[in-house]
Amino acid sequence: MFFASDNWAGAHPAINERLLRESTRFAAAYGTSELDRAIEQRFNEIFEREVAVFFVATGTAANSLSLASIARPGGVVFCHSEAHVIEDECGAPDFFSGMRMVPVEGALGKMEIASLEGRIARYPQDAVHHGRAAAITMTQATEVGSVYTLEEIEAVSATARTHGLPLHMDGARFANALAALGTTPAEMTWKRGVDILSFGGTKNGCWCAEAIVFFDPAMAKELPFIRKRTAQLFSKSRFIAAQFEAYLKDGLWLELAAHANAMADRLRAGISTSNSARLAWPTQSNEVFAIVPKTAAKAAEEKGARFYDWLEPRDMAELVGEDEMLIRLVSSFATTAEDVDAFLKVIA
Repeated sequence: MFFASDNWAGAHPAINERLLRESTRFAAAYGTSELDRAIEQRFNEIFEREVAVFFVATGTAANSLSLASIARPGGVVFCHSEAHVIEDECGAPDFFSGMRMVPVEGALGKMEIASLEGRIARYPQDAVHHGRAAAITMTQATEVGSVYTLEEIEAVSATARTHGLPLHMDGARFANALAALGTTPAEMTWKRGVDILSFGGTKNGCWCAEAIVFFDPAMAKELPFIRKRTAQLFSKSRFIAAQFEAYLKDGLWLELAAHANAMADRLRAGISTSNSARLAWPTQSNEVFAIVPKTAAKAAEEKGARFYDWLEPRDMAELVGEDEMLIRLVSSFATTAEDVDAFLKVIA
């Protein structure tokens, strides 16, 4: 019963098998192999246009280098107040980009447009003492398990365009959001005004595979140098490419994300009908947040369940009692229905 994080899951067998095959051959280094080039072309196909793709090792690297590529002196980046870039990356985006992350409030992990506009207004382009607006970054799926609709993405991008700001999307759980919306990669990104994407694979069955995707290759001209200087240019980058080859083949990535979401749906349904636990707020991806009695949480842990207790969001409407706790449950491609049912039985 492993629900602590989708990072706890292993790698999918198809990805392991592809890595094993790659380990027995020679190939050009530093992203110049035929496989690297083939996967770059595969990204073009997936996003229905020519894109520039750069492989990196972690989601933090993808976010930080994405923002570094569009950095401006004195720049500030607007993000949700509970986004990963501002809460959980130890200041890496600030360090590598030289810009500050500025929080924007909004319910269910989504930036509220009026709040975003208000924040941008505080950082005009001539505000030499305060800094100037430089970019917007949004998280899809969000840190609290919700998913921006296509219309909501378009509303954020419209605000970005109005103020001449590039829009970055943190897609650590990109596939889960895509599966939840039932849309296409193109529709959820550049067709809605997204300029740069951190494309995550690690949480969804890869071993170590993340990518930075520029929907206008001209925007990526500085990234090769930024990636090298931040020690993210791997000599054997084909091992990331090999993972992506298996991950993207025959829609495996979407199949894995759909399964993880389905297991989260099973958790949501079971908790919704529970006499002892309740959902803290609605979610659509593979993250579930529940309020459970402390005694039930302890019993579940003693039975082998793994999950994290969670800080209450600033805008959380549901009250947590003194004898209760807020927990986060994350399903993955490796979660089984038996895992879910066993957990629900214990907390009941």
